Amino acid sequence: MIRIAHFLALTFSGIFAGFLIAVLVLELSMRDATGPVYTQVRQIELKGLDVLAAVTLLPALIATALIIAARFREKGLPRRLPLTAFTLLAGVLILTIIVNLPINADQHDWIVAMPPPDWATARDHWQISHAIRTVAATLAFVTLAAAAMGSNPGSSPNASRLPRS
Repeated sequence: MIRIAHFLALTFSGIFAGFLIAVLVLELSMRDATGPVYTQVRQIELKGLDVLAAVTLLPALIATALIIAARFREKGLPRRLPLTAFTLLAGVLILTIIVNLPINADQHDWIVAMPPPDWATARDHWQISHAIRTVAATLAFVTLAAAAMGSNPGSSPNASRLPRS
């Protein structure tokens, strides 16, 4: 079961982190866009990207929680790495709910030809929060990869060095 949980945690957290990186690149490439152009692109993004975020982040959290539960009695890195990844992913979820989703809801209602006067401030807040989420999600993925590499039940890291009889 733990191997399946590792596979699911890595798959979903990796897709999620990759998705966040792609959105960050898109957002940074629009830094010089006018308000109407930025608004139009954001409204296109909002049509499906929130769903993609939910269907990748939530399973990553659940699979990571399963890893933590399976390793609850262990000490050291086997226990701390998944716990760290879960904390990072939970932080991403909380930041998303507190900062990004309210801005998304506001941007959804903006008029493309006439965004609000403070559109650039809203963009900047969203992008800063998104950059933080992207770093946290990427670190969670790397942490889960490290946990998976060290989670080969029944074998020791030095097993290949033991003399054969």
